[in-house]
Amino acid sequence: QVQLVESGGGLVQAGGSLRLSCAASGRTFRNYAMAMGWFRQAPGKERETVAAISWSATRTYYSDSVKGRFTVSRDNAKNTVYLQMNSLKPEDTAIYYCAAEWTIAGLPLSADEYDYWGQGTQVTVSS
Repeated sequence: QVQLVESGGGLVQAGGSLRLSCAASGRTFRNYAMAMGWFRQAPGKERETVAAISWSATRTYYSDSVKGRFTVSRDNAKNTVYLQMNSLKPEDTAIYYCAAEWTIAGLPLSADEYDYWGQGTQVTVSS
C-alpha cells in the first residue's frame, strides 16, 4: 500500500508561482518502481492529466495547457514528487491530485491507470 499526501496549494495572483509536493509513505518509490502523475479537477469539469514522470525521471509528460509553465520532478530518496507551477493563470484553478502506479519504465497518462491517490490540494489563481 502507498499513502500520498499533497501540500503546497493556496491562493496566488495570476502570473505567480506555487510548488506542489506529494510525499509518499508505505511502499515508497525509494524501493519500489512507481510512476507518478499530477491531475487536476475544476468544478464542473472532468479530471485532467497535468503532468507525469517515470520512476527514473527519464520520461515526463505535460498537457498542452501547462507545457512550458509547469515542471514535474521527483526525489526518490525523499519519496517526494514536485510540481513547480509558474506563470499561473486563473484557468489553472482546481484541486490538484498526485497519483502513483507501479511500473519500472512506463509512463501512465490516464487517471484510470493509477491505483493510488492523494486527497488533493486546492490551487486558486486570482485574476
